[in-house]
Amino acid sequence: MGVTVVGAGVVGLLSAWDLRRQGHRVTVIAPDIAQGASYAAAGMLAPISEVQYGQDRLYPLMTASRAEYPAFLATLAAAVDAPTGWRENGTILLAADRSDRDAVARLVAVQQAHGMEVEPLTSSALRRREPGLAPGISKGWDVPSDHQVDPRLLADCAVQALQAPLDAARFPDAGPPADLIQARVTAVHADGAGRTGVRLTLDDGTELTDDKILLVPGLGYTDIAGLPEQTPLDLRPVHGDVLRLKVRSGQLLPGEQHILGATVRATVAGRSVYLVPRAGGGLVVGASSREDSLPGTHAGSVQELLDDAVAVLPGVKEMELVEITTRARPGTPDDIPYLGRCEQAPDVVISTGYSRHGILLAPLAARLAAALLSDDGGAALSEEDRRMLAHMSPTRSLTAPQMTPTGL
Repeated sequence: MGVTVVGAGVVGLLSAWDLRRQGHRVTVIAPDIAQGASYAAAGMLAPISEVQYGQDRLYPLMTASRAEYPAFLATLAAAVDAPTGWRENGTILLAADRSDRDAVARLVAVQQAHGMEVEPLTSSALRRREPGLAPGISKGWDVPSDHQVDPRLLADCAVQALQAPLDAARFPDAGPPADLIQARVTAVHADGAGRTGVRLTLDDGTELTDDKILLVPGLGYTDIAGLPEQTPLDLRPVHGDVLRLKVRSGQLLPGEQHILGATVRATVAGRSVYLVPRAGGGLVVGASSREDSLPGTHAGSVQELLDDAVAVLPGVKEMELVEITTRARPGTPDDIPYLGRCEQAPDVVISTGYSRHGILLAPLAARLAAALLSDDGGAALSEEDRRMLAHMSPTRSLTAPQMTPTGL
C-alpha cells in the first residue's frame, strides 16, 4: 500500500520511516527537508523540565514519547551508520536569584508531587557538576532523565534511512526506498467517481494519487485547499529566536571538551533561557517565544537571550556567535497537537500543531500515525494509545481544563 507524507520536518520524516518499516511504499513531498521549525529546534527531550502549569493532558504524551526514543533511534542505527546527536547528559534547572528561586521551587514542588524525578542540588554539588556556572546562582535542581538529540542530525539520519537499501534480516517487512519529491502541495482531495485513493495537487499543477495520505505540513496546513479547508484547525505561528555559539579553544583546560556538561534550563529575572551543549563545543541558546507580526529575528529577544545566557554561564561572552535562526512553530490553543483521521476521508491522517514539543513528541506521533494508516486502521492500539489520540483529536473540544493549584 502506498502512503504519501506531506511535510518533511522531524515529525514527518520519522513518521515516514515508521511507515516504511511496516511495509508501505512511501513518498515524501515537501518544498524542503527539515528547514522549518525543526531546523531551529534545540532538540531537548525534556518532559519534566519543559512541563508548565495547566498541562495535565500534555505531560503524559511527552513522557510516553520520551520513553520510546531509545528504541526508535535503535531502528535508525540498524538501518544506517549516521549520528542523531543523542546525548544522555541530563538537565539542570537553575534559578538566578531569590525571586526566581521561589518561582522555580513552586513548579518543582508540583513536579515532585506528580512523581517526577527532580532532586535539589546543594551549592557545592552544583559547583562540582558545572564549575563554569556563575557563582551567584541561587539554586539548582537535577533532572537526570531529560536528555537531547540534534534535530538537524536526526533529520539527516532519517532521510538516509528512508532511502537506504535495508537488510532483509533486520527489516523483513520493510517497504522499498522512499521517494522524496521537492514540491509544495496546494490541494488534497478524496477521489470520487468510483476511483479509490486520495488526489494531491502540486504547486506546478501536477496531480498525484496515492492510497493514503499523512498530512504533516506544520503551519502550511492552512495553505492547502480541499480536505484541510473542510477540517479547519486552530493553528497560529509562535516565533522563536535561537542562537548557536561555539566554545573557543582558549576557554578550555587541557582535556576539557566543553565548558558545560548538562543541558541547563534557567529562570533569569522571570525569563526562561536554555543552554544545550553540543558535541564539538557547540552551544544552543534559546527560549524566546513571540506571537507578533515579525517573521524575522527580533533584536530585543536576541539581546535578552545573550544577557540571560551570560548571567548563567559567563563564558558565553567569550564564545563565537555562529548563527541566529528564527522560525515559526505551529501552536494550538491548548498546546496539544492535532493527530487523527480526517473525518471527510478516513484514508487521510492529520498530524500537526506540535509547537515547542515537536522533536520530543516525534516518535509517539510517528507510531500512532503509522498505526492509523495500517491495514487494520489502528485496531491493535492499546487503551492508553486511544486515550492519547482522543486528547489529540483534530475535532476535539478546545475548552481548556480548569487549572488547580496543584495541576500541571
